[in-house]
Amino acid sequence: MKSHGITASLLLAASVLIAAPQAGAAEIDLPRDISWTAFGTSSSGYAQSVGIGQMLKSKYDVDLRIIPGENDIERMVPLRAGQSDICACGIASYFAQEGVQMFAAKAWGPQRLYNLFNNVGINGQTAAVAADVGVKTIADLKGKRIAWIKASPGNNMNMTAFLAFGGLTWDDVEKVEVPGVQQSLDAILNDQVDAAWASTLTGTLNQIAASPRGLYYPPMPKDDTAGWERAHAIAPWFAPVLVQSFIKATGVEEPFEGMNYPYPLFVASPDIDDAVAYGLTAAILGNFDAIKEAGPSMEGYAIDRQLLSYVFPYHPQSIAYFKEQGLWTEDDEQRNAELLRRQDILAAAWEKMSGMNVAEADFEAEWMKLRAASLTDAGLHVVFEADASN
Repeated sequence: MKSHGITASLLLAASVLIAAPQAGAAEIDLPRDISWTAFGTSSSGYAQSVGIGQMLKSKYDVDLRIIPGENDIERMVPLRAGQSDICACGIASYFAQEGVQMFAAKAWGPQRLYNLFNNVGINGQTAAVAADVGVKTIADLKGKRIAWIKASPGNNMNMTAFLAFGGLTWDDVEKVEVPGVQQSLDAILNDQVDAAWASTLTGTLNQIAASPRGLYYPPMPKDDTAGWERAHAIAPWFAPVLVQSFIKATGVEEPFEGMNYPYPLFVASPDIDDAVAYGLTAAILGNFDAIKEAGPSMEGYAIDRQLLSYVFPYHPQSIAYFKEQGLWTEDDEQRNAELLRRQDILAAAWEKMSGMNVAEADFEAEWMKLRAASLTDAGLHVVFEADASN
């Protein structure tokens, strides 16, 4: 099967732990005031930002202003307008880079974004499955009732890719529409569905585990190359990990082979000051011991958990830091060049689209066609096909 460029690098990154010395304060020159956007004040991403801000203040006399945004657009607006230095975003930042879904509108289009560093946690993202249906592998979900969450394309694409790992599509299962994320998990408790998408630390999973139905997580074995190839064709942001933190489930040993993706993802526009890009990368990754207890789920800021070949190109100054630590490889450099080229192709396609006279009602559909054709002509994987989340 044709490789989509990310599978091998992610499998390697997930299987190798690397050690590096911490950066010294003398190497870091940060301005007094820095701002970044984050999820709302009740989110773990916001709490993590507060903890990082305390470290920046105590060690570098930097005041961090955290701008909460309740949705993906709100978090990207200050970044695009130059009102914030970076965004502590979710995976929708990848949708922004690709110019799809809410970013397929005339006002947006594909955004040039650089990655600086990420939180690659020790939890997982998975299908939470009722243990009483006897599922052991993802392929065993065939014929089972699977939650489809209305107006939640990210979650539905995750489930689509998860099913694909097991060689399944939505045609192989019973799709059950639910109005929201919480309702999808409640539907397991109420015996209305057999599986729903969740973080392995979602509180409702405690109730499912304690219920007569029980809880199970089908594994995603790292050595199932074909399975990962199928999953990455739909969701390139999936990263194979050993899941160490999860609500206990029937017959699931710790750790288990599963999937996660970074949260938050720290992305910046190309306009970010070089000193800020380098300084934040060095300060946060180099002071892991000072922040690891400063907020929830901080384990993922360890430098040995960074995915240096992922779905965003890294900022040149972040790359400089990783090179200083002896971590940046030729494979990482090649992957980075491929991702920069992808952004160039998308930018050229958007410029062409912007010069076309297309009615507002038809704009997104026509853009998605032009986008797909441009990527295909360049020999690149489209990812967001029209039916990718159906």
